[in-house]
Amino acid sequence: MRGMTTTGALFLLAATLAGAPAAMSGPPQKKDYLSDAEADKIRDAGFTGPRIVLFAGFAADRIKKLQYEFAHIDPTDDKRTERLNSLINGYAGCIDDAADLIDLGIERQQDIREGVKVLQAKLKEFLPYLQDLSANGAERDTYKDNLDDAIEATQDAAKSVDKASKEMAPPPVRRKPS
Repeated sequence: MRGMTTTGALFLLAATLAGAPAAMSGPPQKKDYLSDAEADKIRDAGFTGPRIVLFAGFAADRIKKLQYEFAHIDPTDDKRTERLNSLINGYAGCIDDAADLIDLGIERQQDIREGVKVLQAKLKEFLPYLQDLSANGAERDTYKDNLDDAIEATQDAAKSVDKASKEMAPPPVRRKPS
């Protein structure tokens, strides 16, 4: 009888553990810095290259909103610091995800040329702006740590873009039949 109890307990434990991964997995979680519409666009894009383009665009949106915030300073606004940090974190998340997709695209040998090209152009705009903000931005103390993370994410993404530019196979050459 004791052997059956131990066997039964082991069977129950094995069954529970076997079902645990299925219970924990599910649909991918929406990134907290993406709006529902942005998350839908990423999901609908399907392929890695178009997703990189979308993340670059979302990062650009956050930079534009940051520029707006700094152009319209309201000293009575209690939520300003929270908005600035949220925008900077959202930007860094978009850039990190785009860089991760570049690395994934290289690993899987996918065609990510368009995404790399778009992100490369955007990074050339973003990095100088963020560095200038770090040196001369108003109220720097309230967002400095997040801004430093965003600058680092941008520099890391630039490295991923450079790596992709070197490692991607050139596009196939189409020859005309003779």
